[in-house]
Amino acid sequence: MYVGMTFPTETADRLEIADVLARYAYAVDSGDWDRLDTVFTEDALIDYTSAGGIKGPRQEAKAWLADVLRHWPGRLHLIGAMTIRFEGDDGGEAVVTASFADTLAPAREAIAADTSGLIQGGGWYHHRMVRTPSGWRSRELVEEQTWRTMR
Repeated sequence: MYVGMTFPTETADRLEIADVLARYAYAVDSGDWDRLDTVFTEDALIDYTSAGGIKGPRQEAKAWLADVLRHWPGRLHLIGAMTIRFEGDDGGEAVVTASFADTLAPAREAIAADTSGLIQGGGWYHHRMVRTPSGWRSRELVEEQTWRTMR
């Protein structure tokens, strides 16, 4: 906790940060790529290299996700346990680490568990978030892929 924060303020900030993470998962799973504009700052740096992806600015990451994930229309991310550490003179920055698990399926219909193209994985999302006039936004995301299974 940042020393200058009050309990109601810190609680509200933690809830808003959790909502940012939920918006991220929904954007990726639904393909609503413009929703990522409510997750990341305009100058955000997004790093998916641990999963074989790109490292680049928000617009480049949005285009890459749209291109790559079209091959897996069935997508579900679950974002779990998170730690939040507030920083900065006014508590306007936060270091956020959240666990995730994801499933990427080659169809939205029911498929057998041994279907070719089914991918499951997980790891950690490391965000550096900042308080903006529009609320909390991620200025940097580094995905740390710790496991992956593919069929």
